[in-house]
Amino acid sequence: MKIAIDGPAGAGKSTVARRLAQELGFVYIDTGAMYRVLTWKALQKKVDPENAEALYELANSIKIHFEYHSGQQKVICDGEDLTAAVRLPEVSAMVSTVASHPAIRKIMVEQQQEMAHNISVVMDGRDIGECVLPDAEYKFFLTASLEERTHRRAAELDSSGFTIDYETILHDITQRDKRDSEREVGSLKILAESIVIDSSNLSIEQVLQKMLAIIREE
Repeated sequence: MKIAIDGPAGAGKSTVARRLAQELGFVYIDTGAMYRVLTWKALQKKVDPENAEALYELANSIKIHFEYHSGQQKVICDGEDLTAAVRLPEVSAMVSTVASHPAIRKIMVEQQQEMAHNISVVMDGRDIGECVLPDAEYKFFLTASLEERTHRRAAELDSSGFTIDYETILHDITQRDKRDSEREVGSLKILAESIVIDSSNLSIEQVLQKMLAIIREE
């Protein structure tokens, strides 16, 4: 079985997807982390995020995979644990630009589809239901108000030791929403078959139970 969870930044997709996979005994694939790894590598190597050709070469030179340690999923690139590094604010600010290049998305989608081959998965991102897992049995679209998403991202950064003012985070998320919705390939959108859940006033547990009820009912 394949379950796709799409939605904008800060909607809680990764947390819900991880919990849903645990409940169902599926494998969780964090597609956003893959783009973040490439972005982090680009920053380290001073590759211009607008330079599609250089990014393509970089993407083809690295190996990304996921490992579980003590119940926690880790994203590994070329033997290095980048789980914490890919959540740095400078990576978040750049990842939409990196992910907007069609050639980069093609590489990543192929890798993600290969990971999902012959196993049951929960996968979250921006274009999972449309591009990565078009045959997914369930296509959820998880959203929340801009204000709520900003508060959540601020809390997430604060818990990680970063203090960034609300207006800066609001601006970053607004710009990211714009880039994600307008990009040429794999844009963020609600599909005709999407099951939309607004998490603005819901806890992670409530969202999880909604999804499980829908899946188990069928």
